[in-house]
Amino acid sequence: MISPAASSSPGAPGLDIPPVSVTPGGTASTSLTVRNDSDIVEAYRLEVVGDCAAWTTVEPERVSLYPGTSETVTIRLAPPRSPQVRAGDVPLAVRVLPTEQPEAVRVPETTVHIEEFRELRAESAPRRRRGWLRGRYRLAVRNEGNCPVRLDFTPAQAGEELKFAFTPTALKLEPGESAEVGLRVRTGRPVWFGAPVTWPFTVAVAEAEVEARGDGDGEDGRARPEPDPVRAPLDAEFVQIPIFPTWLLAVLAALLALLLAWFLLVRPAVRSTAKEAADEAVQKKPTPSADLNGQTPVTGDGKQPGGGKGTQPGAGGAGTGGGTGGGTGGGGTGAGGQQSSATIDLQTGGGQTKAGTYTVPAGKAFGITDIVVANFQGDEGVVTIDFGDRKITTIALETFRNQDYHWVTPISITESQTVTVQVTCAKPGTPATGRQAQECHEVLNVSGVLSDLR
Repeated sequence: MISPAASSSPGAPGLDIPPVSVTPGGTASTSLTVRNDSDIVEAYRLEVVGDCAAWTTVEPERVSLYPGTSETVTIRLAPPRSPQVRAGDVPLAVRVLPTEQPEAVRVPETTVHIEEFRELRAESAPRRRRGWLRGRYRLAVRNEGNCPVRLDFTPAQAGEELKFAFTPTALKLEPGESAEVGLRVRTGRPVWFGAPVTWPFTVAVAEAEVEARGDGDGEDGRARPEPDPVRAPLDAEFVQIPIFPTWLLAVLAALLALLLAWFLLVRPAVRSTAKEAADEAVQKKPTPSADLNGQTPVTGDGKQPGGGKGTQPGAGGAGTGGGTGGGTGGGGTGAGGQQSSATIDLQTGGGQTKAGTYTVPAGKAFGITDIVVANFQGDEGVVTIDFGDRKITTIALETFRNQDYHWVTPISITESQTVTVQVTCAKPGTPATGRQAQECHEVLNVSGVLSDLR
């Protein structure tokens, strides 16, 4: 705005600067009339001083005047759009320095009214948050205008499923001032299964009220209208993740299927198989009794356990046991012969090899169908089983506790032939008592049909 210059008193340069208004980011100008009231030719240098000097210029900066003449210079104002240029009245001064008479320096002053401008910057950090029920955000707010503002925060969400809480709830910022506001977002209910749910929402950062500044009148004398409140809307999202993800449901379904398969299919089959094996073991378990044809147990040297000479009564003859093991036998009536069994109980010292035998009675043939070898101590070593001159098997003791063999076609040995079990004891085991045994202890039970020779 440019106003006509007024005259000054005689005898001094005519200096007068009309007031002016300017909006930051824009430009304005006013004028200054310099008049030489002296009786000599004078040159004047003009310089802006004060708070406006950084963004104010004078054109021209130097004038030369004859006595009684004057010249008008232009003062241009271009304040930047910055919070540092505060709204309100700011003094403007121009130093007019005569070259010939520097003592006659003059500094005319005026007032520059800087208009208000409002500008607000707001950011959300982060813009998107993930959580089961709640999320936390930080709202960074900065007043980029040139006047103080008081801010309120108004959230909005389409379905109103979200609840909002701000800390603090209101804020006042001076020009160029920054602050952070905490925002907590919470949903009403969880998502148990399925895909994540995205809840978009907005936060309106707006000026709460427009404070009165100045007298509220414009230069034409009319009331200056109140500016609209400044706003800075923010867009953000809350992604609500399910409590149980999809992959966990698949794992639970697989585990449930495995449990059902176990209880409905596998467990009954296992129990049935175990029961059949137990029944079979009970049926085949030998019972101590007299050996074949009622003979009494004998030791490896042919003596009865009572100390006398042992004999094996049978049809037409007797057999003696060989080795250090003892054999006992028992039988029952079977089709075409007599169902019989014999037991050889053998104890062997560590590092030694011993054998126990059972001899088929005279006039008899023994058709062997089953044998059971017991290593109940868990001894280490080797056991070898022979039927007559035929080697049946050699087994490492540490590989079993109970071992059984069965034949559909009986293996036949005749009178005076022996069933021999030979044990090489490498290391005695530990029985159920928990104390290591002094000797290896193995038991062989042999079963079959004892019949007369024809």
